[in-house]
Amino acid sequence: MKTIHKMTVISVTICALAVLSGCSNMSRRDKNTAVGAGVGAVAGAILTGGSGIGTAGGAAVGGVIGHQIGR
Repeated sequence: MKTIHKMTVISVTICALAVLSGCSNMSRRDKNTAVGAGVGAVAGAILTGGSGIGTAGGAAVGGVIGHQIGR
């Protein structure tokens, strides 16, 4: 069981590094959109008890708000 946990942590870390390195060439507006989508997804998941539709809806709304703030 410890091996599976260790591999999961390593995989998540590698994925996070790959995603973050992809943000280096993004404009400020693109970054605001991505942050808004992330925050919206977390909020949607919390408010709907982990519903996939709630998470996707929260991400969409958060992305739009982040995009508008970036203007």
